[in-house]
Amino acid sequence: MKIEIKGFSELTTVELYDVLQLRSEVFVVEQDCVYQDIDYKDQNALHVLGYKNGTLVAYTRIFKPGYYFTEASIGRVVVRKNERTFKYGYVIMEASIKAIEEQFGESIIKISAQEYLEQFYSNLGFSRKGTSYLEDGIPHIAMVKS
Repeated sequence: MKIEIKGFSELTTVELYDVLQLRSEVFVVEQDCVYQDIDYKDQNALHVLGYKNGTLVAYTRIFKPGYYFTEASIGRVVVRKNERTFKYGYVIMEASIKAIEEQFGESIIKISAQEYLEQFYSNLGFSRKGTSYLEDGIPHIAMVKS
């Protein structure tokens, strides 16, 4: 998988459309969750895009400390359903962690993770903090990597 990291203004309209389509495909349609994905936070994020044969198959957005949480953060972690068997979730997360270290000089990262993915994030060095909570009707947990 080829990784690209871009600021919002660096995204082409095609790239932005692909990102929004993938997020909608997974978070709205597949997870059957009606929520406001377009939240005006994309403009302040760095976008980590994972391509396979020219097609966007994985994505995250990352934030410097103080924007989303006190710590640096990763959000909107998504892998196209038919590409998940290739472990691209790990690839895109590892690229996102590295980007936070290189772009922001940070090693402490906080995420709001869907609870069923706790083991996945634990495998990447994140630890659960606190109790679960509902976000858009889906159980989530706070997790931190330090």
